[in-house]
Amino acid sequence: MLEQAPFHAALADGPEGARAFWLRAGDGLRLRVAHYPGPEAAEGTVLLFPGRTEYVEKYGRTAREFAVRGFHVLTIDWRGQGLADRMLDDVQTGHVHLFADYQTDVAALLDAVDMLGLPRPLHLLAHSMGGAIGLRALTRGLPVASAGFTAPMWGIRMFGPMRPAAWALSWSGARMGMGHVYAPSTGPDSYLSRTPFEGNVLTTDHEGWEYMRRQVTEVPELALGGPSLRWLHEA
Repeated sequence: MLEQAPFHAALADGPEGARAFWLRAGDGLRLRVAHYPGPEAAEGTVLLFPGRTEYVEKYGRTAREFAVRGFHVLTIDWRGQGLADRMLDDVQTGHVHLFADYQTDVAALLDAVDMLGLPRPLHLLAHSMGGAIGLRALTRGLPVASAGFTAPMWGIRMFGPMRPAAWALSWSGARMGMGHVYAPSTGPDSYLSRTPFEGNVLTTDHEGWEYMRRQVTEVPELALGGPSLRWLHEA
């Protein structure tokens, strides 16, 4: 069942008529999905899998590009981020118990496709952490006609001894009841809110940077801080 959810249309800057909805995952967590409409005679629907820290408004301009090319877009706030249910008392922590749990969110998103009567075929576009979620969904039979990935998180790049050290720390932390603690060198502040444009690692597009920064500044509830040790171990 879908219920109307808050949606910040002006900040999203997407196609006219976009709406957001609450829905429940199979394990009871509340998620938020957004439908960015395409033309009446559409070519299909793009399932847009966001990355870590992201939320449905961030892809408004992307959805606009798809709309002019004939596609609807359906995207999601994964559990633990955006306006979906957060996983810990410290709501700024990027946390998940198991990465496999995101497949429950994927199943809910597919239910929303049917509830909204969106046109097929379905296509997948997955970014960063969404790439890891999307690849697993494909191996489980995600019913899409095509799939595209941008900067997919198929592992985390670490150099030299950092990888075994990070694995040992995250593994031991999770098993000692410290999986909720922020990963080293991270904290509650979001990257966008604490980092100047100069030298940032996300984009060289100043307007794109301001677009994202404006969203988390005007609606702080959308922002997310660093990942937990448990998230790091799962990644």
